[in-house]
Amino acid sequence: MAVHLIIQLFRGLPAIFLLMACVQPSDNSVMTMTTAATQSKYTFLSLGDSYTIGESVSDNERWSVQLAGLLRKNGVDIADPDIIARTGWTTAELQDAIKASGNQKTYGLVSLLIGVNNQYRGQSQNRYQTEFRELLQTAIKFAGGKAGHVVVLSIPDWGQSPFARGRNQKQIADEIDAFNAIAQQECKAAGISYVDITPLTHKAAGDTNQFAVDGLHYSGKQMRQWAEATLPIVKDILKQ
Repeated sequence: MAVHLIIQLFRGLPAIFLLMACVQPSDNSVMTMTTAATQSKYTFLSLGDSYTIGESVSDNERWSVQLAGLLRKNGVDIADPDIIARTGWTTAELQDAIKASGNQKTYGLVSLLIGVNNQYRGQSQNRYQTEFRELLQTAIKFAGGKAGHVVVLSIPDWGQSPFARGRNQKQIADEIDAFNAIAQQECKAAGISYVDITPLTHKAAGDTNQFAVDGLHYSGKQMRQWAEATLPIVKDILKQ
């Protein structure tokens, strides 16, 4: 499946770097655009970090690509997503990359999944709230000013991954819950749909089939559950 806009991801890095890659968003960037999206009734932009780009899985296993496929199976004429995402990005780095991309398109659907790297790097909740709020406004702009056409997914709990063994899993979970509470609050204030996928990542604990080969990121099987959880909400969104 073609993906129409990809800001370069880091594949093949050791697992310890996959969450915390600290790079300038414009470095080694690759942008490819096709006209395929214009042939569908709805276009789709997916914004985020490694969970959006699908670190360590194939392109067609990315959650947003799977969502587009499920929508088409349900009779919704939607293109595969344009993607702006990179492993390791925080909210600020995603915002910088969006600006650097020069993308001026508008979309029928915009998704956002961001924040795990803010938590991983120990950034403050106040900073996350400010930067996340700005990203919501950016997403609304991409959606042609329609907040109702933006959907946000909660941050997965990577503390349940094999990579996190030996770490303080309760602390990780508590911090992610706090970041997710902020995101949910900001989405409610902005009139944006919020999908809580974090419980799905809790259930993945101990099941190696739910994780990618790096032991940190998620497999296409787990990300399909995210797509399935998002599907009914997006179907309603696209009726508006």
